[in-house]
Amino acid sequence: MLKKISGVFLFMFCVSFAVSAQSDIILPKRELRGVWIATVRNIDWPSKGNTDPALQQMEFLKILDSHQKTGINSIYLQVRPSADAFYGKGRELWSQFLTGKQGLVPDPYWDPLDFAITEAHKRGMELHAWLNPYRATNDLIDTNTSVNHIKRKHPDWFFDYGKQSYFNPGLPEVRNYITQIVMDVVRNYDVDGIHFDDYFYPYPEKKSLPDSLTFAKYGQEFTSIHDWRRNNVDILIRDLSDSIHAARKYVKFGVSPYAIWRNRADVPEGSETSGNITLFHSLYSDARKWTKEGWLDYVAPQLYFPFNYKVAAFEKLMDWWAGNGYGKHVYIGEAPFLAERTTFGWKDKNQLPDQVRYQRKNPNVHGSIYFSSRSVTDNLGGFRDSLRNDLYAHQSLVPAMVWIDSIPPARPSGLKVKKKNGQSLLSWNSPLAASDGELAYGYVIYRFNKGSEINFNNPENILKINFNADRSFTDATAEHRRKYTYAVTAIDRLKNESAATKKVKIRVR
Repeated sequence: MLKKISGVFLFMFCVSFAVSAQSDIILPKRELRGVWIATVRNIDWPSKGNTDPALQQMEFLKILDSHQKTGINSIYLQVRPSADAFYGKGRELWSQFLTGKQGLVPDPYWDPLDFAITEAHKRGMELHAWLNPYRATNDLIDTNTSVNHIKRKHPDWFFDYGKQSYFNPGLPEVRNYITQIVMDVVRNYDVDGIHFDDYFYPYPEKKSLPDSLTFAKYGQEFTSIHDWRRNNVDILIRDLSDSIHAARKYVKFGVSPYAIWRNRADVPEGSETSGNITLFHSLYSDARKWTKEGWLDYVAPQLYFPFNYKVAAFEKLMDWWAGNGYGKHVYIGEAPFLAERTTFGWKDKNQLPDQVRYQRKNPNVHGSIYFSSRSVTDNLGGFRDSLRNDLYAHQSLVPAMVWIDSIPPARPSGLKVKKKNGQSLLSWNSPLAASDGELAYGYVIYRFNKGSEINFNNPENILKINFNADRSFTDATAEHRRKYTYAVTAIDRLKNESAATKKVKIRVR
């Protein structure tokens, strides 16, 4: 993720807007607001040297609480950094970045992925499992790899390149194994999505990739080893998409590719860029094809460049990806880890806020994901403050994915509001099953001030977004002697929203 900084369904989901009280910025009611929590080399969590489960949990809760205050609604947690795991219900070893030694079981035992899902959902956040498909080790030091690691059991599945070891993407048995790893997570955990980053075939070094023998064995249909490599990754992405959605249709599958697909100098369909590294030629990955074929639910290109950067300008790349989403969601990977640099456009502390404002003008862009968590929580360049006080001043629902599910829940009923000790106590009845048989996954509680417009498309009126079946809520923020109107809607797993209950007015005493 830190590597070399060098339609059909268009607008079918609801994108509604409101004016922030702090500024003139238009705030969307639906917007993906994500953050990557990197565990490799303990970049974000757990802190280096902390192998105590209780302290790790405390650290994670502190991270979630900070992001909740910032308005983040989606967490992308790295659970497979190096063919090892931050979860227990799978077939790979525990990660060295969790327990200090690869294969060592947490003591006392706990399952970080189960814990993360539960705590994120408590806070109205989605939790996406971020896995790296091909990286096997972070170095070539034998003592850092357990004798029980998959590389030790099947050394013929791997090649060393640069300073790391990788699964050989050209082997059918490798693709089958990686699919099994991903499906362990899908079947055993209540994740909202499966997420891959930009590492497919490794970033190029001076020497050639050591896969010529594999090509000779499996690439007979191809005249070009480059086309064969891309096809290998295509097969994995296609098969994973089919497997994930067959097992749990609501689990989203997305990729965060390197910023430049291809340069326009190479093909007319490319972007107005001139980078030496491209996703298509350097990493043998064709994310544009994956979205066009419908294999991905979203693409989140890592646009870690400022405006007007000659080689790869943010605005040029964002416009290109927005125009190549093929009706699926486009989220922009943004770089708060660069917020305190003074080179190029990063000297301007409005760079990142302006990038958010720029992408909001394009209806084909559906939100942002930030690298990385620590950069946001540490408020580098004041960016967290910009989010809290302005850009994310109100809560936001994640955009619905209507190609997976377009049927909203039925309307909840029987809303009652009582006054007690200066608080408003709300209760309601759960709705009947929707026409597709689904029950409510959660609820959105709205509160309108006296004299204000009853507008459910204005996120300023959202009081709480709950990801649970609780049919009650206590409004502890209600002010004395104020008159309010309350209403509740239901949401399903993919955040389709029902019509609202009947509105109830009350004066808090």
